[in-house]
Amino acid sequence: MLNKLFDGSFMPHGHCLLWRWDLLFLHVTGDLLTFTAYFIIPLVLIYLVRKRDDLKFDRIFLLFAAFIAFCGITHFMGLINIWHGYYYIEGIFKLATGLISLTTAIVLWKLAPKILLLPSATTLAQRNEELLKAKQELLEINQTLEVKIAERTNQLHVEANTDYLTGINNRRAIIKYLETEIERCSRYKRPCSIMMLDLDYFKQVNDKHGHQVGDNILVLVANAISDTCRLADHVGRYGGEEFLIVLPETSEPEALELAERIRQTIATLKLDIGLPLTVSIGVASLSLQTEVDSHTFIKQADDAVYKAKEQGRNQVVGSQKSMS
Repeated sequence: MLNKLFDGSFMPHGHCLLWRWDLLFLHVTGDLLTFTAYFIIPLVLIYLVRKRDDLKFDRIFLLFAAFIAFCGITHFMGLINIWHGYYYIEGIFKLATGLISLTTAIVLWKLAPKILLLPSATTLAQRNEELLKAKQELLEINQTLEVKIAERTNQLHVEANTDYLTGINNRRAIIKYLETEIERCSRYKRPCSIMMLDLDYFKQVNDKHGHQVGDNILVLVANAISDTCRLADHVGRYGGEEFLIVLPETSEPEALELAERIRQTIATLKLDIGLPLTVSIGVASLSLQTEVDSHTFIKQADDAVYKAKEQGRNQVVGSQKSMS
C-alpha cells in the first residue's frame, strides 16, 4: 500500500506543460507564492488565538488555519508533481482539504447569526459617544452633588454652632473658641479676657410680658453686644439670659472699658416693657504666669457677675480673683 502511495512513476505534470519555460515559470512561481502565503497565514491565526484569550470564536480561527494550511500543502504537492508523479499523495491532501473546507463552511454557517449580532464599527462608535455623553452627565451630577454636600455640610456646621434664637454662637461653639484662645495665649504668653453678661430681672419680664417678648429682647441684646464688640471678639449665648464674650489680646482694664460700653448700649435700647433693661457684667482676665482651664476661667467671670448682682445690678465688676 505504501509503495502504491509513494509511487511517483506517473507522468509528471510538466509533460502537460510541454516543459515550456514560460508555463513552468507561471505555475511554479504561482504555487510557490501561494504555498508560502498559506504557510504564514495559519501561523498568524494560531498566534492571534494564543495572545487573545478573550476571543469568542477561537475554534473557528483554528479551523480556518487548518483549512488554509491544507490548501497550501495541495499547492506544494502540485509544485512537486511538475517533476514527479505523486498523484496519490496529492489526491489524499486534496480530499482532506475538501473535508476541512466543508467542515469550515458548515461551522461558519452556524456561526453566521452570532456574527451578525456583533456590533459594527459605526454602532460601536455611536455607543462609545453615548457612553462619553453619559460619563459627562455623571460628572456634572457628581459635581452638583459635591456642591450640595458641601453646602449642606456647611449648613449643618452652622446649625451645630449657632444659637437658634439669636443667631450668635451657641454654648458649645463659644466654649470651643474660649479653649482655643486659652491654648494660644498660654503658648505665646498673650493677654485674654472674657465677659459673662446676665440680664437683670429677666424672669420678671418673661412672667409679665410672655416668652415671646423675652425672646425678642434676647435677640436685641445679642445684636447690641455684637455691634459693640470688635471683629476679633467672639460672642455666644451661654444659656438662658447669659452671654459669654471672649476677648483675644485684651487686658482687664480694656475688657472693663468695653464691658461698660456694652452695658450703656443695652441700657439705651427702647423696649415696651414699662421699665429699662439693665445687665450685670463680670470680667475675668488670664494671668501670663498661671495656666487655667475654661471651666475655672468662666467661673471667675461668673463669680464677678454674682458680685455685681449683690451690689445692686446694672454694673460691671472685675473678678476678685482676677488673673491679670
